[in-house]
Amino acid sequence: MAARAKASGESLDTKATADTPQTFPNGCHIAEVEIDPETGFVDIVSYAAVDDAGVVLDHTLVAGQLVGGLAQGIGQALMETAIYDEGNGQLVTGTFMDYAMPRAMDMPPIADAGHNVPATTNPLGVKGVGEAGTTGSIAAIMNAIANAIPDGRGASIDMPATPAKIWRACRAPA
Repeated sequence: MAARAKASGESLDTKATADTPQTFPNGCHIAEVEIDPETGFVDIVSYAAVDDAGVVLDHTLVAGQLVGGLAQGIGQALMETAIYDEGNGQLVTGTFMDYAMPRAMDMPPIADAGHNVPATTNPLGVKGVGEAGTTGSIAAIMNAIANAIPDGRGASIDMPATPAKIWRACRAPA
């Protein structure tokens, strides 16, 4: 095969680009949380999402990506953090025994729907969906937490919004 390609003067390396206009998927995510001010524990009691993925070619894959992205967003908003030893820079949360990530019990009931508008920038009318659950969920959860803590004391909590951070925010002077 290589000899034939060499004889014809063609390279076996192929590089190509496609000038494709961007698509813009969008959506709206809303989280309802309950906070225990005594412990700082956040419970996501309800979650609703409406997403626009354009023309959906495989509904099962889109649903899986949205729910998986939601799980990732919950992890980023509430629990995932890398902690390093201040003295030597060693990663302390280097295994899943130490690094919190969402599990099935952390997932709220999800009411989801699609409001799909075909993209006008490609012949199939498709849009991306890979990060829709993640980007929507982080903002929805952090905004719900900020709204649930009175007097604006939850508005400046950095992610992850751990129980310790929420507990301190609940006790901060107004």
